[in-house]
Amino acid sequence: MKQAAAATSSFADLTLARFVERLSSADPVPGGGAASAVAASIGASLISMVAGLSIGKPKYAAYEATLTRCLALGQELAAEFLRLADRDAEAYGAYSAALKLPHDTDEEKETRQVATRAAARVAADVPWECVKACAPLVVAAEALAGRSNVHAASDVLVAALLGEAAARGAAENVRINLPAIGDETYADTMSQQVGSALHEIAAMVARTREIVLSGQSQEPEVE
Repeated sequence: MKQAAAATSSFADLTLARFVERLSSADPVPGGGAASAVAASIGASLISMVAGLSIGKPKYAAYEATLTRCLALGQELAAEFLRLADRDAEAYGAYSAALKLPHDTDEEKETRQVATRAAARVAADVPWECVKACAPLVVAAEALAGRSNVHAASDVLVAALLGEAAARGAAENVRINLPAIGDETYADTMSQQVGSALHEIAAMVARTREIVLSGQSQEPEVE
C-alpha cells in the first residue's frame, strides 16, 4: 500500500479515469490492495455480464439455474470488492497513524507497539478477505465455462484471470503486514491459509482456461 491516507470518499464514487489518476499519483491511496480489489470487482462484473447474455436463450436453457446464480453472485461480489478497496485504504491509514504515535517514553513505546500491531493485523486481515472472496469468483467462472454464451467465452476466462491476479496481489499485502503483527503463530497460520487459497484458485483458473480453449460444452451442474 501507499503511505498514509488523506480522507477519501468511496472509490466506487470515482470515475474510472479519476481512479486511475489517483492510482498513478503520489496520493497516499489507492495502492496495490485497492487495485487488487477493483480488479476483482471488474472480474465479478464480467461474471454477471456473461450470465446476463445467456439467460433466457433457448440454447442455454439447461443451464438456467447456474446462470441465474452466477448473475446474482457476480453482482454481489462486484459490490463487495469495492467495499474491500475502501477498507484497504482505511486499514493502512490506521496503521500509518499508529506509526506516528509518540514513542519517547517507555509507556509511549508500549502504547505505540500495541497500536501498530493491532493495526497491522487489520491491514493483513482486509486483503485476506479479498483473497477469500476471489475463490467464489473463480468458481463462478469455471461454472460458466462451457455453460454460457459461446460468444462471451473469452470474457469468462478474463474474469477468472482477473480473479487470480487480484488474489495474488491481495495475498502479497497480507504477507507484507504479517511481520509487524508480532504474533508468529498467527503469521504462520495465515501464510499457510493464503498459500492454500492461492493454490486452489490457480487450479480452478487452469480448469476454466482448459474448458474455454477446448470450446466444449459442460454438462449442467447438479443442483
